[in-house]
Formats: sequence, structure tokens, C-alpha cells
Amino acid sequence: MWHCEERGEGRPLVLLHGIGMSSFAWSPVLDQLAKHRWVLAFDTAGFGKTPALPMGVQPTVPNLVRALLDTLDAMGIHGPVDVVGNSLGGWMALEVARLGRARSVVAISPAGLWKEHPAAWVKHFFGFMRAATRLSPGGVELAMKSGMLRELLLSIPLSFGSRRMPASDASRSAMEFALAPGFEATMANAGVFTGGQAIACPLTVAFGTRDWLLTPGARRRDQLPSSTRWLSPAKWGHVPMWVDPQGVTRLILDGTA
Repeated sequence: MWHCEERGEGRPLVLLHGIGMSSFAWSPVLDQLAKHRWVLAFDTAGFGKTPALPMGVQPTVPNLVRALLDTLDAMGIHGPVDVVGNSLGGWMALEVARLGRARSVVAISPAGLWKEHPAAWVKHFFGFMRAATRLSPGGVELAMKSGMLRELLLSIPLSFGSRRMPASDASRSAMEFALAPGFEATMANAGVFTGGQAIACPLTVAFGTRDWLLTPGARRRDQLPSSTRWLSPAKWGHVPMWVDPQGVTRLILDGTA
């Protein structure tokens, strides 16, 4: 069973976070979403409070999704559900839809839409960030107390406008990213999303105009159906929940209505 933060009641709404994060990434929007839906924000295997997949099972996106669906089944949720994902979680949401288990999908800056693999600089950038944070956690915590430094350090991995992110949330997110035990294996198993042209459920894909992590080359449309709704929210970065919680909430509720 995966760890899950639950809020509200009604029709299930599954939230899936990006690599190196946890269900905490959705904290800015949880309470607003819970006014309308039964919100299930999961920690993906190897991140947050969920253990890694069993020994010998590689954390590919298909394997992660199978484990997610097993958890939903164990919770008594067997039919198609509304799924929202960011980054790695967006890729997982697309895979849930490909398997026919999604009622609707909202994918915010989904990974996996590159041609063959993520850009090489992304892997090196992530590695540097993780190493630097582990080397000086106190220095990172101190830096996150400055709005100007939050803006400088988090604009690429999270979003432009991160100065508006609470310092405590920024510090927690940085440490989760640095210490996530499943990071390397999950990154090493990042392939490509394929086979999504036959997805039948409503599908919304949003890449912010200031997402500097997944550039246009990582936003290929040929693996998704022509009916996909593509959006470019103004001033959103890769992880926009903290900088525009109202806008993210509206996007999710509209896309899964």
C-alpha cells in the first residue's frame, strides 16, 4: 500500500507528484480541492513515506502505475478515476489513461514526452542539486529563508515566482529532493511514454510559459490523441502549485469535471 494523504469526500481525485518530491507538493491546493472532491495524494514508491518497489522490480513508469493501481484496488477503488499528475506524476497519469483506468487526466508538465530520453543536462542538474543539498543542509535551510535566494535557486526545478513559497515549505521540498531514496533508480529507468494515441478519456496537458526544465523538445504531441487539450498557463514553471494555487485548482477541477 502506498502512503496517501486524504481530504474531502465524493468522487475520487488522485494526485501524483514529480520525481524527488512527495504528496507534500500538492499541499497548496489540497484544502481547496477537498471542498469538491475526495482527494487522494499519493507518495510514489521510493519517495515520501512509501517504500521502494519490491526487490528486483525496477521503478519504470509502467511498474509504478501497476503498484498504484494495486493500491487503489486495495482501497476498494476499482473503476476509472480522475488522475492529476505533475512531471513524473503527469507521465504516470498518462499511463493510467493508456491502461483504461482513468476517467479523465490533467497532466501538468508531464515527463516522458521527449524523443528518446530526458536532456542530459537535466540529469546533471538534478545530481548537482541533490549533492549540494546533502553536503550543506544547514546552508540550504538558511538560503531558503531569503525570498531572493528562493527565487534564484528554485526557478528552474520548481517555478518562477518561488519567492512567494513559504521558507519552511521550500526547505522541506529541498530536503525531500536531496534525500529521496528512490531518485537514482527512478531517473535511470526514465524511458519514453508511448502508445497513448488511443486514450479515450478527456485529457488536458499544461506546460507553463516559464517551465525551463522541460523545454519544447520534451513536449512532443505525437503519442497523444488529437483531442488532447493543450494549455500554456502564463508564468507557470515546472511545479506551479505554490506560485498559483488558485489557477492550479481551477485547472484540475475544470479538467476533471
